[in-house]
Amino acid sequence: MRGTSLSLVACRSLNTSVQHLLNSIDALLGDWLRERGQGAYRVRQIRHWLFTRRAADFGEMTDLAQSLRAELADAFTLWTTQVARHTRADDGTEKLLLTLTDAGQIECVLLRDEVRRTICISTQVGCGMGCVFCASGLDGLARNLTTGEIVEQMLRLQLLLGPDERLSHIVVMGMGEPLANLDALLPALEEAGRDDGLGISNRRITISTVGLPRAIRRLADAGARYRLAVSLHAPDEALRRQIVPVGEKISLADILAEADHYFEHSGRQLTFEYVLLAGVNDSPQQAEALARLLGRRTALVNVIPFNPVAGLPYRTPTTAAQQTFRRILESHGLSVRFRHRKGNTIDAACGQLRRRSQKGDAALFRLFRPAFRPSARP
Repeated sequence: MRGTSLSLVACRSLNTSVQHLLNSIDALLGDWLRERGQGAYRVRQIRHWLFTRRAADFGEMTDLAQSLRAELADAFTLWTTQVARHTRADDGTEKLLLTLTDAGQIECVLLRDEVRRTICISTQVGCGMGCVFCASGLDGLARNLTTGEIVEQMLRLQLLLGPDERLSHIVVMGMGEPLANLDALLPALEEAGRDDGLGISNRRITISTVGLPRAIRRLADAGARYRLAVSLHAPDEALRRQIVPVGEKISLADILAEADHYFEHSGRQLTFEYVLLAGVNDSPQQAEALARLLGRRTALVNVIPFNPVAGLPYRTPTTAAQQTFRRILESHGLSVRFRHRKGNTIDAACGQLRRRSQKGDAALFRLFRPAFRPSARP
């Protein structure tokens, strides 16, 4: 980690005269600097310090006059969150629990492997989609995050990197439904992709969605070229309505039609995600049904063996069941990847992020998210 300890990066209380710079860097800085007779090149300097030099505060921006740095600190804040908890796993995964200005909390994750440095970011405080296997909706949905709060997660996680490490990928797979907050998410991802931002290409940014057809259409029509990961979790309508309650209002046919539309417009290979729950959606018959549903699409099926969540009754399928499921999908010509579990020892794996980190969550989870038990499995 950099020389400045993350825990020492102060979060200052906001008031009407102090603006969160990360909400709209160019617009806020451009106007502010012009009013003070500063050249446009100052915006480039500040962006370089934020995204490339990983500055933790304005005081570190040493090619700016000290008086200008002081004025910037009075007018803008970089950090609106406080790090409530920073946890590390033996596999290199790190997770931050961040407290927001309104006392809400979110989690975000840094994942490491041999070549990649991937960050997993959140878009909402909680989640309103109600997926029965996921901890993120523990207390339902509180609110959308702002653009600045999304960008701030990126910069907070980047501060965890060593001097020789660089971010390579972003997955919008943290807390919340990303497509329910496109107004804030899209400007944040633009910052990530800019050459004077994080410099991460669109093909290395993945947006995960439970499947909101109108929002997928909006994303396609806006010319987005990000990778799209659509969460299915069931091969038929009846079971999906039990696993993903929002499915009561959204059909699989509509989701797949809009996913196909997105592929046609973006040219990006689609990913279909499927959390594998023992005794619920992992049978050979369900694998056959999933293969028929997806047909011969140019897509990747990303199978995610269930990551245990305290208070939930679901189990991870056996290795044999996973292998059989995979073999059936591949026999139908589908491209299949089983997600390697990372960060599960610190509850940072898929489906384990939540709005807070306190004892008693399991009981609350049972209260807000009663488990379903299908009457029979195919």
